[in-house]
Order: sequence, then structure tokens, then C-alpha cells
Amino acid sequence: MTDVTGGSPAPEAAAAEEGYARGLGSRQIQMIAIGGAIGTGLFLGAGRAIHQAGPSLILMYAIAGAVIFVIMRALGELLTYRPVSGSFADYAREFLGPFAGYATGWTYWLMWVVTGMAEVTAAATYLAYWWPAVPQWLAALGFLAVLFLANLISVKLFGEVEFWLSMIKVTAILGMILIGVGVLTLGVSAAGDTATVTHLWRDGGVFPNGVGRSLLTLQIVMFAYVAVELVGVTAGEAQNPRETLPKAINTLPWRIVLFYVGALAVILCVVSWTEFQPGVSPFVAAFAKIGIPFGAGIVNFVVLSAALSSCNSGMYSTGRMLRDLAANGQGPQVFNRLTQRRTPALGTAVSVLVMSTGVWLNYIDPAGAFTYITAFATVAGVWTWGVILLAHIRYRAAVRAGRAAPAWFAAPGGAAASWCALAFLGLVVVLIGADSQARISLYGAPVWCVALAAGYPVLKRRNPAAFSRRPHVEPVPQPASDAASL
Repeated sequence: MTDVTGGSPAPEAAAAEEGYARGLGSRQIQMIAIGGAIGTGLFLGAGRAIHQAGPSLILMYAIAGAVIFVIMRALGELLTYRPVSGSFADYAREFLGPFAGYATGWTYWLMWVVTGMAEVTAAATYLAYWWPAVPQWLAALGFLAVLFLANLISVKLFGEVEFWLSMIKVTAILGMILIGVGVLTLGVSAAGDTATVTHLWRDGGVFPNGVGRSLLTLQIVMFAYVAVELVGVTAGEAQNPRETLPKAINTLPWRIVLFYVGALAVILCVVSWTEFQPGVSPFVAAFAKIGIPFGAGIVNFVVLSAALSSCNSGMYSTGRMLRDLAANGQGPQVFNRLTQRRTPALGTAVSVLVMSTGVWLNYIDPAGAFTYITAFATVAGVWTWGVILLAHIRYRAAVRAGRAAPAWFAAPGGAAASWCALAFLGLVVVLIGADSQARISLYGAPVWCVALAAGYPVLKRRNPAAFSRRPHVEPVPQPASDAASL
């Protein structure tokens, strides 16, 4: 970790101190960043959101995407200040105090564990489309075992698995966009006669159910963006973090425009929003309308890949977050160990065991479990994003006071932009409370807060030094040649 007595080490030195291998190359980091912005929230959750908001959902994704970019640029500035695998938990510990780092690390761990529960069970359900005779528990167990081995062997193998799973999602969306544009411009396929741009305002207007109903979809939209911050967790294992991380973050706007705004705009032009139903993937509906052979099977394969990608990312991040907590004395020290391949295998294994209970949960309440879990994941994601913004605001204050050197990858708008993004996240929490289906996640949040508060004094008594506020440290200045290359 950071040497507070002699200043912050360079990224390469920091990696050596953490013990991780820098096995993630630029190609893998870029695809992890792209894949992190594309999940089952888009492929499945968008169906319910379209039914609720109509064409205005495009605007909701654009607005939320702009806020996500502000958050990621704030994270990018912190990452170039000090790139570590603990990422936002480590920055919270430094700029907001030890409890904030402790709460953020454990909350982010829980977010990925419960998300993994939903995703691995969803993946088993998708597999039943082709092989219904395979027991769901066996399929889920098989997926967990394969992904766990990929994470256990090396970070490079994890990166390769995530690269190809993300490539499937990206290819599917690009294919949908190109086909949709062909239908609109050339009139090809069965949907050619009815496809028109006027679907975006003709069938009840842009806000067919009112602005209020559209705003309520923001909590669904924000869940679709959960995991975009995963780039920050890769900082400790990126081969060249000063180059790859800023590039990955700077490409976020066009990814949002293309994969969310662009894909939804094309789909809603090809098929009127009135034809979509909750629980049905908009991609399946669009493929069926166009008349593409095996369209349902194609989308099922893509959604299966998206679920496995999310579960894979969850395993990766939970192991690193548990080790960061242990390294800072805020978690069991046994999680601080690395294997000979320099992976936090024990932390990952424990997380996988907890994830496996999701099979039982979905067996008990298959209809409501996914909604409950995704709602909680959204709340946990909002907490993480809020901590990133608050840490960035405090970091900027430390820079102005001369307690920290400025990072060379400065976020546009500075602290003011972070305050605006925080206000937006506050609105999302209010909207979650206003949604009868999502509100249950707010009921669970106090229970988790009580659990965190109960564990805090126990860990503090065992290691008082770990819970003293970390002083601000001076990062090694970025060479001008490196900054210019970006």
C-alpha cells in the first residue's frame, strides 16, 4: 500500500507493494470498460423501462450517461493521483476517513456478491433454452466453477475471458444497429413497411405516460450502468495504468451514445414502443419484428454471455476488494494472502461460495428475486458512485490547500461537476423510494448499515492503527511526455 512516510510511490512501485501482477493489457482494459457499460440491464431491463417511459427512455439514458461520465472522470483523476486496486475504497479511506473506506469496501463487495447471485442463476435459466433437461442448480454450479478457475489461474486469463464475453455483447449491439439502420433506410425485411423515425414522437408523444413516469425509470437506467466503475478496480493490475485507464474513461461518452442511446433509438424506430412488454427483451421483440431467423436464440446467447460476463467481473472485484480491506486492517487478515500466481484466491473463493446461495434464493422466489437483487445493487452502486464524487471533492480541496499534488488527468468542471452529479444521485434514491417494486432495497439498506456499524468497533479494537485517518500523500508527478501522449 501507500508509503505515508515518504510520499506516494509511482504506479509500478505501488503495484509491486500490493503484490499483484500487471497482467491486463490495453486491449483487455478497453474491452472491460466497454463490457462494464453493457449488461443484462440493457438486454432485459430495458423492456420494462420502455413500457413505462416510451421514447423518453432514450433521453433518460443520455442524461444518466452524462452523469456517469462525470463520475468516471472524477475517478480517473483519483486513479492518476494514485492507481491502486482498492480504488474508491482506498480514496474514501484517505479523503473521507477510515469508516467511509471500510463501509465502501464491504458495500461494494456485497453489491457484486448479490449481483453474482442473480447473474449466475439467470445464466442457468438461459441455458435451459437449448438444454431444458439440465438441472438449473447443476448449470449454475458449472458456470461458477469455470469462472472461478479462470479467476484463480491468472489475471491475464480473467482478462481474456472478459474480453471475449464483452466482444459478444458489443457485436450483438452493433449488428442490431446496422440491421435496424438497413430496415429504416432500405425498407428491407418484414418490418420495412412500418419502421419509421416518427415512432419516436407519433405514438403518444415523447413522454406518453408523463414526465413523472419517465423519471421513475432512472433507477432502472442506473442499474444498467452499474459495473462501469470496474475499470478503477483494475488499476493495480493494468500494465500501463497511466495510459490505458484515461483512454478507457475518455471513450465512455461514445460507448454510451452508441450502445445505449443509439441502440435504443434504432430499436424504437423499427418497432413502436407500444409493442414492447415488461419481461421481454427489446432485442428479442425487434428481431422478431424484423423476421430474423433464430432471432430469439441469438439474443438468448448474447444475454447468457452478458450474465456470465457480469458474474466473471463480480468474482474478480470481490476478491480484490476483500484483499484491500484485509491489507488495511478492515477485514480478516486471511484474505490478504496471494497465491503463487499473485491472485487473491481465498477472497474470491469465499465470495463464490456466498454467490452460490443465489441458486437457492431464486428457487424460493424466482419471480421477485431478480427485481429485489438488482434494486439493492442499484442502491449499493449509488453509494459507491457517491463516495467517488465526495472523495474527488475532498481531493480537490486538498490540492487547493497544498496537501496533495494535482493529478494530470483533471476532471472537467472540477468539484462543481461532482456536486451536480451528487445531487442527481440523491434524486435517484428518492425515485427508488417512490417505486413500489424497488422500494424494498431501501428497507434492506438500514440492516446492512447496522451490520457494518456492529463490525466496525470489533475490527477497530483488533487493529486501532488501521482505523486512523490516513494522511494525504504526495503522488509522483506525471512526466510531461506521458501527459502529452494522451
